[in-house]
Amino acid sequence: MKIGPSKEVDLSRFSRPEPELEVLYGLPRHVEFCTKCNMSNQQPMSSNEYAHSKDSKKTTLSFDENGVCHACRFNELKETGEIDWEERERELIELCNRYRKNDGSYDCIVGGSGGKDSAMQSHLLKYKYGMNPLTVTWSPHLYTDIGWKNFQNWLHMGGFDNYLYTPNGKIHRLLTRNATINLLHPFQPFILGQKTFVAKMAARLNIPLIFYGEMPGEYGEQVSHKTSSYAAKDEQAESEGFSLDYLGGKDIRDVFLGGKQIGEYLDEGVSLVDLMSYLPMDPEVLHKKGIDFKYLGYYKKWVPQEAYYYAVEHTGFEANPVRTEGTYSKYNSLDDKVDGFFYFTRWIKFGVGRAMMDSAQEIRNHHITKEEAIALMQRYEGEYPARYEKEFLDYISMTREEFLATCDRFRSPHLWKVEDDEWVLRHKPA
Repeated sequence: MKIGPSKEVDLSRFSRPEPELEVLYGLPRHVEFCTKCNMSNQQPMSSNEYAHSKDSKKTTLSFDENGVCHACRFNELKETGEIDWEERERELIELCNRYRKNDGSYDCIVGGSGGKDSAMQSHLLKYKYGMNPLTVTWSPHLYTDIGWKNFQNWLHMGGFDNYLYTPNGKIHRLLTRNATINLLHPFQPFILGQKTFVAKMAARLNIPLIFYGEMPGEYGEQVSHKTSSYAAKDEQAESEGFSLDYLGGKDIRDVFLGGKQIGEYLDEGVSLVDLMSYLPMDPEVLHKKGIDFKYLGYYKKWVPQEAYYYAVEHTGFEANPVRTEGTYSKYNSLDDKVDGFFYFTRWIKFGVGRAMMDSAQEIRNHHITKEEAIALMQRYEGEYPARYEKEFLDYISMTREEFLATCDRFRSPHLWKVEDDEWVLRHKPA
């Protein structure tokens, strides 16, 4: 689908000499691509969503002096012998022995949707390491048919107990619309819920151990390969998106949701009760209850394609019968009809789309070459997610014209230009 500039956009911002072009979000002015995986240095790292406003500046993927990104360097450690995987598994067994319960109660908790990663993670813990995990799910905005089927297969074929939490639909739509208008980030309400719900359930049910998936360093976060968990109390997280204390003592009225402060919602008549699902646990409560947070990917070598095969075999996971829009794969992020717009809006803001992210990961895991990845990006990168467009736009109460005009407000001139009445990126990997 050809996308041209909306009538409201000031094209003069995009036609200045390159050194004078405006740079949004604190991104690097000079665009670079990793010499190994093609990933852009515009790729944002995880951030504290509760401080995310239209004026927020991003920390981005770092490169070394050879032009190789931190994600590639981190993944190399999985292959070079720097990590002793047999020793790491012994550590996992010791961890499980320390927390395992024999009274029939849950001894660990796994968050997920029944996708390939949560399916593999929970199955390994229960059926190989003898744990009794409770699985918990923060509902997608709009379930896809294949997402709901995989969720059911996870529980019924994999064999797990599960809590599925669906937040107030009216509030969720409001926050999603605001996050789109103010941040061009339609997935933010889901991300907030997903991050906080697992910890809340662990605290409520006195489950002492939370397992997350792969280590964040695999995607370029500044987290050491020797770090097995989130930052402990009184320690500084290496990456601001991986912390236990997201509010940092702020007055609750000053916290941002959907690019607006909670105080604004309260002044407009929204009840604080209806917003509490999106706010994090008090870290002091987690500390007093002694809840531990661990990455299973610290203990087990994490390869997404192998997670897919494992989930197919053990929990009945099924790939999408059709290719996922914006990329070439069929088994990543399948459960939410908003997924495609999350990746599309990231492409608008940062010039990093779904095909770039998927192919970079597959290069790091030696499944495709750099050249094959470029060919795939040329074909699929930035594809408009038309399949669920009607449902998504109805959900946020926008027309296509309104949505695309909103997208244009978030394009950074140092990344975008107009050629033949069509938006094109100034820089692409080659």
